[in-house]
Amino acid sequence: MSAFKVQGSAKLSGSIVPQGAKNEALQILSAVLLTAQKVKIDNVPNILDVNKLIDLLRDLGVEVEAHGGGSYTFCAQSVNMDFVTSSEFVRKAAALRGSVMLVGPLLARFGVTYMPRPGGDKIGRRRLDTHLIGLETLGGKLTHEPSLDCFKIEAKCLKGAYMLLDEASVTGTANIVMAAALAQGVTTIYNAACEPYLQQLCAMLVRMGAKISGIGSNLLTIEGVTSLGGTEHRILPDMIEVGSFIGLAAMTGSELTIKDVAYEKLGIIPAQFRRLGIAFERRGEDLYIPAQEHYEIESFMDGSIMTIADAPWPGLTPDLLSIFLVVATQAKGSVLIHQKMFESRLFFVDKLIDMGAQIILCDPHRATVIGLDRSFQLRGMRMTSPDIRAGVSLLIAALSAKGVSHIDNIEQIDRGYQNIDIRLNALGAQIERIGG
Repeated sequence: MSAFKVQGSAKLSGSIVPQGAKNEALQILSAVLLTAQKVKIDNVPNILDVNKLIDLLRDLGVEVEAHGGGSYTFCAQSVNMDFVTSSEFVRKAAALRGSVMLVGPLLARFGVTYMPRPGGDKIGRRRLDTHLIGLETLGGKLTHEPSLDCFKIEAKCLKGAYMLLDEASVTGTANIVMAAALAQGVTTIYNAACEPYLQQLCAMLVRMGAKISGIGSNLLTIEGVTSLGGTEHRILPDMIEVGSFIGLAAMTGSELTIKDVAYEKLGIIPAQFRRLGIAFERRGEDLYIPAQEHYEIESFMDGSIMTIADAPWPGLTPDLLSIFLVVATQAKGSVLIHQKMFESRLFFVDKLIDMGAQIILCDPHRATVIGLDRSFQLRGMRMTSPDIRAGVSLLIAALSAKGVSHIDNIEQIDRGYQNIDIRLNALGAQIERIGG
């Protein structure tokens, strides 16, 4: 098992380019199964979760051609559906949460698929109800296969339907949209997710011949077609990486330029960092963050403590709350971090408390951070990465801390961040990868 050895008190400088968006890539790669024609995808991130999904597509018989620089061509002309029913498929799919988005395309095009219990971050209960209910509403028949410990979903013909989703699930919406694209008739999805990555998926499907209206809203209408064709698509820069680098610059007092951020797709993220007192300047599609010795958390207009909470888009993505929490430890002032969507994502704060941060974990969803205003520097220590986002948050804390830190289980970080040690070392960090 690999670990990072991190020398703290880092002062970074220079520019960095965010990778392609992980959460978009998992949707887009799954969508190549909807057509027998070639699909070219650019800006694919070289990260563990994405590479596992590409390997799974190869196992399914998809022809994969790598062009270098994150560019691939996929052709799902000959899909091996026997593999879908194998224990090997179930085992590999169960190790990757993103595999759940293969279900919609396989069901729509081939009439049958299997859904293992997917893996991923251990951040509390993550329901699959939205996926299953949506596909059942389209006509999918769900049964449990005890021998494989997974669900079998089959349908001779999917038919369009109206549905009101019980939650605005991004992956659930993506699965339903992909299935509905090849269903007979019209599908209306109310309370649909509308994140930029879901918008990207819909735009790609339209270029492939799908008929989708309402893109960017929470009311999607999909008129099913008999087949889809090939296309080319470029994945957006990862907004979670952009937010992570903003937080890194603030926490370490560094001057950084983040290149090609697709600013208009960042939504509320820049404004939320401003609420923590972090200064930055938009320069075209780049973000310039100056070195700041101090940054002060705003208060609400009535003088009450600032609250930063996650919410479905256009609210703040839950994937960045760990970053906001870490950055707040060295701000001036206090803030309540309210993680509404996952109940176990704040449990990494005990490691920050051991480093010297002043944090009160109110319950599994809320933590109050009392900013130290750099009057006390966090101290290095040995810790373990529990999930992707907490892992990078601990890495940011370690880079700002006094002394040396060791971060174990960095495979979690590698699942979502491409060569993060190499890229940050190019800016002046001292991160050594040990083992693995």
